[in-house]
Amino acid sequence: MTSPCPVVFDLDGTLVDSAPDIHASVNAVLRDNGLRTLTLDRVRSFIGGGVELLWAQIAAELALDPSERPRLLAAFMSRYHHATQLTRLYDGVREALDVLSQRGHPLGLCTNKPGAPTLSVLDHFGLTPYFGAVVAGDSLAVKKPDPAPLLAALRQLGADPAHPRGIFVGDSEYDAHAARAAGVPLLLFMGGYRHEPLSSLPHHAQFDDYSALPALVAELALPASSA
Repeated sequence: MTSPCPVVFDLDGTLVDSAPDIHASVNAVLRDNGLRTLTLDRVRSFIGGGVELLWAQIAAELALDPSERPRLLAAFMSRYHHATQLTRLYDGVREALDVLSQRGHPLGLCTNKPGAPTLSVLDHFGLTPYFGAVVAGDSLAVKKPDPAPLLAALRQLGADPAHPRGIFVGDSEYDAHAARAAGVPLLLFMGGYRHEPLSSLPHHAQFDDYSALPALVAELALPASSA
């Protein structure tokens, strides 16, 4: 018998809707600096590539002096480290994680969110014990869509480094392209922050209800000899 394969999750837009907290932290910094604030939808459209890209897009949107960006980013991070008040767990996430854990799947997290706010969110919702590997946006020198963070998470969960066997669950183009480059299937959550057309994203299956996830994982999690 082959042990159940690892399942790795993205965080923002996949397990949690963190856009309201990110939006609030961004606008607090903008207000403190006498700058125009942005709508929730506009900030949400910038989420996914990590905080550096988030602020590069904000700077472009507001035509800010590039020299100001490091200072604004630092001010944002001071607020963002513990920004959990407005973040919510998507319906059914905890139940799905329970089922997968009970079935023996090693679970991991691979996110472009920096490590400190990632751990704050996991602790806030009591999710930390589920994950045997957490690879955040500042864990490596690269972020998704580079496959290295996902491969690192799979390795930490016991996957063969040369031929990783596992499943990635994410919501965005960053996740889809990282999964393809890593050679693992993506289960695409439709309720998150996807910016590109669905037709352009490589994925094995899509879902919008977490009650469907365990069955999708079971469909994919065949013994290596049967794959």
